[in-house]
Amino acid sequence: MKALCVFSGGLDSILSAKIIQAQGIEVLGVFFSTPFFGPARAKRSAKSIGLPLKVVDITEPHLEMLRSPKHGMGKHMNPCIDCHALMCKVAGQLMDKEGASFVITGEVLGQRPMSQNKQSLMLVAKDSGLDRLLLRPLSAKHLPITIPEEEGWVDRELLLDFKGRSRKPQMELAEKLGIRDYPSPAGGCLLTEEVFARRLKDLISQDQLLTKKRIEMLKLGRHFRFGPKTRAVVGRNERENQILKTLMDKEDVLLQCQSIPGPVVVVWGEYDANLLKTTAELTAAYSDSRTSEQVAVRAVRNTEEIVLWVNTPDKTTFKRFML
Repeated sequence: MKALCVFSGGLDSILSAKIIQAQGIEVLGVFFSTPFFGPARAKRSAKSIGLPLKVVDITEPHLEMLRSPKHGMGKHMNPCIDCHALMCKVAGQLMDKEGASFVITGEVLGQRPMSQNKQSLMLVAKDSGLDRLLLRPLSAKHLPITIPEEEGWVDRELLLDFKGRSRKPQMELAEKLGIRDYPSPAGGCLLTEEVFARRLKDLISQDQLLTKKRIEMLKLGRHFRFGPKTRAVVGRNERENQILKTLMDKEDVLLQCQSIPGPVVVVWGEYDANLLKTTAELTAAYSDSRTSEQVAVRAVRNTEEIVLWVNTPDKTTFKRFML
């Protein structure tokens, strides 16, 4: 008998895997990767408990879902119910290939009031297509009986009745099982972070193409919106400057002061001569030049290159454009 565990690498998913393994069932952890949450934590946690782990990239269907989530968003841009349903759906599609009979998750009833109440958990099971093949070992005794329990694949009496937001029961169980190396409960999903979510929401609202490169750019620098289809990203340090260069599309414009230290600025979208001058002024404002000092800003697009001379404005000039 084998189960797939939707594995985030947090304490709840660690305990769920261990509980099912303790019943003599083989468990394969599956981490679903997107630009908003990577597998580093899951890999560390899986290694610490000797759990085999498979990383599956779901970027394409996740971005499609993100544009119009069926069950809406959380506080920021986090469509948690739809996201969990998508992960469980893909896990269900992997069952035959991996020789598994059911799927488990580390969800705890009531831990998150909106996405882990009883109704939400049932929606995830239904929308994923798994229905009663989806088992939550930590809260099973508060939830309807599943096929693995009904068929005797797992012993319901050995499953748990955790409920609510307190992590004390999980921590006590971890201590009992000798599990001491687990991450703090910090989220790790960029969609729950205010600044990133605001930038992403703006990008989606402008009906611009969501690509991995654009999403990676949202994680960097300072962002400015100069028109419905025009955004500028200002690097904050040399590391970000170098990364921004690698993330540019061929139609983007790269701006940098010619003889004064300063940031790389990447402009994408529609622009004209006036807007190019504005973004050159933005480049100068965040450089080491003094206010009102005239500087040369080099602008490059594909093989085209021009130099614009601008008077350096104060940074506050651009505050109203910042995202």
